[in-house]
Amino acid sequence: MNIAFDAKRAFNNKSGLGNYSRDIIRAALQKPEDCIYLFSPKINNSIFNIDKLESKSISVSTILPEEPVDKIFSGYWRSFSIIKNISKLDIDIYHGLSNEIPLTLGKSVKTIVTIHDLIFKRYPQWYKAFDRLIYDWKFKTACNNSDKIIAISEQTKADIINFYGVEASKIEVVYQTCNESFKKPASQKLIALVKEKYSLPDTFILNVGTIEPRKNALNIVKAMHQHKLDTPLVIIGRNTKYAEEIKEYIDIHKLDSQVKILHEVSNQELPVFYQLAKIFIYPSTFEGFGIPIIEALYSGTPVITSKGSCFSEPGGENSIYVELNNIEALANSISSLLNNNEQCQIMRQKGLEYVTKFDTNIVNEQLYKVYNELLK
Repeated sequence: MNIAFDAKRAFNNKSGLGNYSRDIIRAALQKPEDCIYLFSPKINNSIFNIDKLESKSISVSTILPEEPVDKIFSGYWRSFSIIKNISKLDIDIYHGLSNEIPLTLGKSVKTIVTIHDLIFKRYPQWYKAFDRLIYDWKFKTACNNSDKIIAISEQTKADIINFYGVEASKIEVVYQTCNESFKKPASQKLIALVKEKYSLPDTFILNVGTIEPRKNALNIVKAMHQHKLDTPLVIIGRNTKYAEEIKEYIDIHKLDSQVKILHEVSNQELPVFYQLAKIFIYPSTFEGFGIPIIEALYSGTPVITSKGSCFSEPGGENSIYVELNNIEALANSISSLLNNNEQCQIMRQKGLEYVTKFDTNIVNEQLYKVYNELLK
């Protein structure tokens, strides 16, 4: 089949939607019988270079805007003018990988949209009013106009049905996987380099994710400080206003020697942190899926996360779930694992067994099942 992807995020976003887009495209590049077209307003080969992919064994083409006006107004091209490019190609499926599809495709090609989450509907206070309006219009339009919707979790599927009134039969849940680097042990050389570079202690607790209020990293710091847990904590994520708030708390309570916040950890180095961590903590309020949870499970690291939202889907039965914003419960869970190596070992083993459901081959099979059924 001939498949077109909205590849803007794949070429231009380093994490989040970019990672998802790259994973889906890599899956498609392993099907030698297919032809792949990647539509993007611009190409950043430093983020995603398809010429260097080992899995590239089929015909793949990148499609850029051609007209000067489309190059300047890339959003207009992605929503409207793109039909001029698509009409020249014999495309069977157009897959919008990040919550939207072009508005002018009509029924000329089968369309799929992946919806990652509707957090802006549940928690509008975290978004600017204009952004909410744009997201709502784009997401709702994509859900209504697409032939099929892929939701990345049962939670997201339920939200699509609840907020947009979409029939359940139109939505398929296809879970995400994570980068292959989290699924294999890092080399001893790389481990030694990372430990030395970041002065990592032998035992530490880890948190990874965008450092923003929704992720609640400050709750981990408070739990450890208020309950006198002296194990080092490493927080990894982009520098933000919320990160500055955490740093202020650290300064006030003189926790500099215990809490380390890192902003520039490379993709090559990140798996080492997971594999060395004693516990991974992800106390987020709400997510579409929660990729860091399966990154931790693949790394053999016990997980503590929040009750509710989608977290039991990536976390499984043997992760620990804590009531949101319950500092005492979070501290008790941390203390329990720190003092119970047997429980940690059970969680590692069970977590590694559970996380196989997100194996790349399984996810790819589910994705192509959606494609094939759509073309019947």
